Amino acid sequence: MQLTWLGHSCVLLDGTKKVLIDPFIEGGSVTATNPDLVAVTHGHADHLGEAVLLGRKTVANTEIARYLKSNGVAAESMNIGGTQVVDGISFTMTPAVHSSVIEEAGAGFSGGSPAGFVIGMDGTRVYHAGDTALFSDMKLIGELYHPDVALLPIGGRYTMGVAEAMMAANFIGAKIVIPIHYNTWEKIAADPLALKTGIERTTDLKVMILRPGESLDLPV
Repeated sequence: MQLTWLGHSCVLLDGTKKVLIDPFIEGGSVTATNPDLVAVTHGHADHLGEAVLLGRKTVANTEIARYLKSNGVAAESMNIGGTQVVDGISFTMTPAVHSSVIEEAGAGFSGGSPAGFVIGMDGTRVYHAGDTALFSDMKLIGELYHPDVALLPIGGRYTMGVAEAMMAANFIGAKIVIPIHYNTWEKIAADPLALKTGIERTTDLKVMILRPGESLDLPV
């Protein structure tokens, strides 16, 4: 399976199926990725992104799925703690400590609970944490689901920063850690090298810093 970081929190998993997570990139479009499936962690515009425009089957929480269905998008709803298999791909929805509102739907339209996903495809499990603070139950995500790759936000201010992401990586235990959700805007500026140095000096985990559009072949 190949993983491509498209920027911000947007990640494409390309294997048996093409799964696009949080379909938003600043100043551009993700439509050319042509995914088979889309997954949305929460309702903020920089994560829900182009889900409606793409019109592909989308995995999301109940509230976001309802919004997508009202816009003609096929959606597979679920909630935190649940697992479902969609077109042969496994999706487990995990907690995230954040907020969620579907801004495009107008004032008062709840986006439900923010979430992360553990996605299983082709013998590899990828944990996308979504937008989240550090929380101790990340240990359970590691113990229960044993992800091979952890995609962790490091931008601070709206999510955890580098120091918290270092602890999160230890809680989760995935052998490959990839920083996301940073340097899109000045308010979430962060240094991924600080994460890489801190983790690799103290653990046997590997931090892979990808440039927007750069891909990584994941081991099975």
